Amino acid sequence: MAAPDERRHMVPPATLPEPRLPADDLQGPAWFSYTANGDQIVWSAQLRAMLGRQPKHNEVSRKVLARYVHRDDHAKALGAITQTWTTRAPQRATVRLMRADGGWFDVDCRFEPVKSPDGTVRGIRGTVTDVSARERARREIARLARRDETVQTSLIDPDPATGLLTRARFTDEIDRAQRRGGGAVLIIRVQPDRNGAGDTVRPDRTADLLHRAARVLEGVVQEGARLGRVGPSEIGLLLPGTSWPMARREAELLVEALRSQTFVLPETWLRAKAWGGLVRFTPDAEAGSHEVVIDAEHAWRQSREADRPLTVVAHPVPVRDRQGSYRSRVADALGTDRFTLYAQPILELQSNTITRHELLLRVLDEADGPQSPIQVLDTAERLDAVYDIDLWVVERAMQLAAEEPDRCLQINLSGRSVGDPRLTEEVVRLIEEYRVNPGQLTFEITETALIGNLTEARRFADAIRDLGCELALDDFGSGYASFRYLRIFPIDLVKIDGEYVVDLVENTQDQVLVRALVQVCQAYGIHTVAEFVQDEPTLRLLRELGVDYVQGYLIGRPAPLLSGRLPTT
Repeated sequence: MAAPDERRHMVPPATLPEPRLPADDLQGPAWFSYTANGDQIVWSAQLRAMLGRQPKHNEVSRKVLARYVHRDDHAKALGAITQTWTTRAPQRATVRLMRADGGWFDVDCRFEPVKSPDGTVRGIRGTVTDVSARERARREIARLARRDETVQTSLIDPDPATGLLTRARFTDEIDRAQRRGGGAVLIIRVQPDRNGAGDTVRPDRTADLLHRAARVLEGVVQEGARLGRVGPSEIGLLLPGTSWPMARREAELLVEALRSQTFVLPETWLRAKAWGGLVRFTPDAEAGSHEVVIDAEHAWRQSREADRPLTVVAHPVPVRDRQGSYRSRVADALGTDRFTLYAQPILELQSNTITRHELLLRVLDEADGPQSPIQVLDTAERLDAVYDIDLWVVERAMQLAAEEPDRCLQINLSGRSVGDPRLTEEVVRLIEEYRVNPGQLTFEITETALIGNLTEARRFADAIRDLGCELALDDFGSGYASFRYLRIFPIDLVKIDGEYVVDLVENTQDQVLVRALVQVCQAYGIHTVAEFVQDEPTLRLLRELGVDYVQGYLIGRPAPLLSGRLPTT
């Protein structure tokens, strides 16, 4: 982040509305009239008040009106006026008008021709009605419809060559099986036997061989087994809930089935060499799915080196002892209140008001006070010890939401916790326990975070949205999976990485990127937040680019919760 801006105001002074008009001057409908003679526009006091301007004098020139119409609605407004003038009949249009504070609102405008005694049109009179609530509801319905259309209905991600699960999806399934009771993983290396009748096979036939081998295994594996392509010439088999003696027996039969099979490929036939590595895993094992796969790969290599069909590993290689000690340190920090929460305001540009707060975790250091938790969270996530920290944050957020039912909160979660099925159950329980309105809560995941299990993460996302919560994606554009995540998760809110915002006014490339990200999100029915907003020129440009919310030191610094409540803004 660039050097912090020390100014303390929450909203830039230039965007504050002017004083309201006396109530006696605001009776009746809002209107304007345009007279061709003199090119004069007259606005009612009511319309000036809606726009946030004191009545000073009549405006001259039709160009003035365009200044207060949202640029995306210029054509619509001018088209309705032209139609009124040429057809001499009233026309209607719904457009957005810009307030003096930079926000905007929706109006229904009825345009009527003002005629001379001879019937010619000499002017236009417009009656304006604020319909912001109606249009906001309509846009939200349309947004949700676009979201439903643009999110993938399934996370099934088959390997194009074999039709099997990809390596990532295969490890997800191991995670699920491990939580449900354990089982075994078999990885088989398959390659052509060039010493047999098929020694004329070309190297590019390896994919064809793997495809045929996959079909053979699908025909003989036990019910409930899952198959995946875990390497260029490797097929993984997950045997969930299988006893160790049964898993060993089935592994021997599967490897032998491939070794004894004659494979008919386009233009040739061949026999295959196959080696297997079998690893058992249990619910209480310290090794995760990725470690289990690595152990099984090492085992098949041992088989090949020893020239035997199968190598079995009864227990995965254990992780280092420091994982347990680190979890103890996390538990100790939680138990001694060394974690605390700060809150940072988020400004909605349409209403120009603070509508959300992001909750930020801080670690209390005895010498230096609150510190960024990045190092602690990174270590905890790598050692799979971050769940308890995230659960602590979620529960504190629920308490805060219950105490301040009119505030919307954004809660950061690690990728591993989002992929942990326990989190969904805890969120549901805490919402019921604290009687929280789910609409107050937005759960935020970092785009660069390593999500431990995409399947479980999608279940979590669907579950919280069914409850009425929202899902946000942080640091959008900073990692390789940005646009893929928009398709596989029902994201409601995207936070554009601050790297593209801090120099936005001067950097035209960043402007192109932010404009494109906003357009993509609008097409997908997703709101956008720009982070690291530190000056008013950046704020104005973000308005022009169509960003929905902004966050940064210009809007407000992160501040500690005061007696468990949000800081005033």
